[in-house]
Amino acid sequence: MVQTHILGYPRIGADRELKKVQEAYWRGDIPQQELLAVGAEIRRANWQAQSDAGLACVAVGDFAWYDQVLNHSLMFGVVGERFAEGAADNKLDQYFRLARGRAPSGQPVAACAMTKWFDTNYHYLVPELSSDLEFLLDSEWLLTEVREAQSQGHKAKPVVIGPLTYLWLGRGLDSGLELLPKLLPCYAELLSQLAELGVDWVQLDEPILGLDLPDEWRGAFDSVYQKISGVAAELKLLLATYFSPLRENLQLAFSLPVSGVHIDCVRAPEELETAAQLAGEHLVLSTGVINGRNVWRADLEKWQRTLKPLAEQLGDRLWLSASCSLLHSPVDLESEVSLPKEQRQKLAYSREKLQELGRLQQQLEAAAAAIVSDEEILQTSRSVAACLQDTWREQRYLERSPVQAQRWQLPLLPTTTIGSFPQTDLLRGVRRKYRNNEITEKDYREHLRAEIGEAIRRQEILGLDVLVHGEAERNDMVEYFGEQLDGFVHTGNGWVQSYGSRCVKPPIIFADISRPKAMTVEWSSYAQSLTSKPVKGMLTGPVTILNWSFPREDIHRSESCLQIAEALREEVLDLEAAGIGIIQIDEPALREGVPLRESEHEDYFAWAVGCFRYTCSEVKAETQIHTHMCYSNFNAIMDAIVSLDADVITIESARSDLRLLSAFAKKVGGYPNEIGPGIYDIHSPNVPERGELVERLKKIAEVVPVERLWVNPDCGLKTRNWAEVGSSLLNMVEAARAVRTELA
Repeated sequence: MVQTHILGYPRIGADRELKKVQEAYWRGDIPQQELLAVGAEIRRANWQAQSDAGLACVAVGDFAWYDQVLNHSLMFGVVGERFAEGAADNKLDQYFRLARGRAPSGQPVAACAMTKWFDTNYHYLVPELSSDLEFLLDSEWLLTEVREAQSQGHKAKPVVIGPLTYLWLGRGLDSGLELLPKLLPCYAELLSQLAELGVDWVQLDEPILGLDLPDEWRGAFDSVYQKISGVAAELKLLLATYFSPLRENLQLAFSLPVSGVHIDCVRAPEELETAAQLAGEHLVLSTGVINGRNVWRADLEKWQRTLKPLAEQLGDRLWLSASCSLLHSPVDLESEVSLPKEQRQKLAYSREKLQELGRLQQQLEAAAAAIVSDEEILQTSRSVAACLQDTWREQRYLERSPVQAQRWQLPLLPTTTIGSFPQTDLLRGVRRKYRNNEITEKDYREHLRAEIGEAIRRQEILGLDVLVHGEAERNDMVEYFGEQLDGFVHTGNGWVQSYGSRCVKPPIIFADISRPKAMTVEWSSYAQSLTSKPVKGMLTGPVTILNWSFPREDIHRSESCLQIAEALREEVLDLEAAGIGIIQIDEPALREGVPLRESEHEDYFAWAVGCFRYTCSEVKAETQIHTHMCYSNFNAIMDAIVSLDADVITIESARSDLRLLSAFAKKVGGYPNEIGPGIYDIHSPNVPERGELVERLKKIAEVVPVERLWVNPDCGLKTRNWAEVGSSLLNMVEAARAVRTELA
């Protein structure tokens, strides 16, 4: 009989219980025992949901207090030396010190670097590797959760990141492969421990098999799995891949000494037939047919027809699953009480996806329906890219720069912020009251004007050179614009985890997109009226709005992106006409949208970069265009970043100890436009010291010409409180002035 399972389930809880209890614990409002109890209840509910849907086993080990990669770093003893000094009183607090630099116990410390998980909007904590690293297994958290699931009557399938993917994700060495001989004994011991608990299957995630791997990494797979596969004769290994076609690695995956292989049939349906052949007479083929990264109901009729011959061929060796972990989907559609029925019936959140697997399992013999070819969608991509060929501004940067310098008269090392200021409990409460019709629109708008006025006042006191209005009116940098544009639908509880306790609620693109009216002009113009200093207009770019929304599946993504770009172009020109001469168009998701396979990069960048340039191609030379990117590996996309042709780019570089800046420094002749490498980490509550910032700024000035260097935090300040923000920005401004004086 065909079986069902999943690779992982959301851990935030149906009502974001994990976020709420985490932040309460960090504030010191609740004891750790209460935090642990909520985590246990979330796990219980997740396992029960999988069991109720008839899954053959439940995923265990997909829960994390902050991040699943960090779970593994602690399990293998990958903890930087700086965390030893002033260590926390308990393991969980030490875990939080690595994640965010601070915990209820232990001394503040620089947190681990954070970056995007493959091509998703999820962020993981980067393992810190060194040649003298000695791995030490501490698997009690995973073993405890396995026992926990078993005690509740579930068949547990532990989920573990595979050894090669774990080392690939790390930083600090030219190649993490040199650490394999030290790491593999820990994996072998872990598998032995799981076998002793009576576990039948262990899922080993190796998504790097979907990448263009160097030969030495491809060659390592066979020897690695030969060494760990025979640890326990009764233990079966499921090799899980996702996010990309396997292509040249498809045969490699099925040749390894494992008992089953999972493939992403949503991203690579063309590989299903070959995979079934490679499964032979013994291997389980796990098919990811339910899209784990979108909210649309699956075409079960199509999959019934496609999988019918495989069910006859493989029998109980055919498993049905989601394409990837459901971490990237909202939890439960039942909570969406305000969505109209005609919209709800087209959607499936994580809980509904479990039910879809059950229906597909039960109805695999249903009547066939015609398969729709992807050729029309692919042709759309090519036509959109062709429409965006000529989107450069009339004057290039070297011509625009002196015009802008003359207009703005900014000092050397100008200071600014990325855009948002703290969203206080009072502000959230006012927004909630307005949403619930407890206050009038007039009262709401007056409160927003007061918030903007306060933000301008604080910035002038701090001495910043280029100000922002603070984005008091915005709940989220993408959701806000989705609410202003036609073609989007907004949910009440469609939350997904971005990192730690940070959750986002992506809008859903339901139809063609257009701008019925101006979205930001009123607030930016009001802020500018309060000060003689320039105030940046703040927009989220078309690629980021697309990548951080749940997209349509009936047209190519590029078509939706161009529609968003057309709407933003109207907004940019309206801002310029209103006297806003510095406009920031943020594209933090440009990198994450890059296909994992290099052969697909050219097509993506043709339309993604073209859409960005389209938004600002008609502005005057004196109008300065900024953009912002964060937590990305920029090396592979530097040509695309340069092609954005933004006058100023701000990037995250604090957590990476400025390593990300090296990509810009290595560009031939250096990055050609202006750049603001973030000089302190806003995701940690720690306030940077002035001397520390002075030294960091000097270090940056060694690789970036000072006449093109801006000074700013590495991201928006929405999640911080005003006490932290005020102290941090004051130290930043004073550091810039000190270095400015020294250079003068």
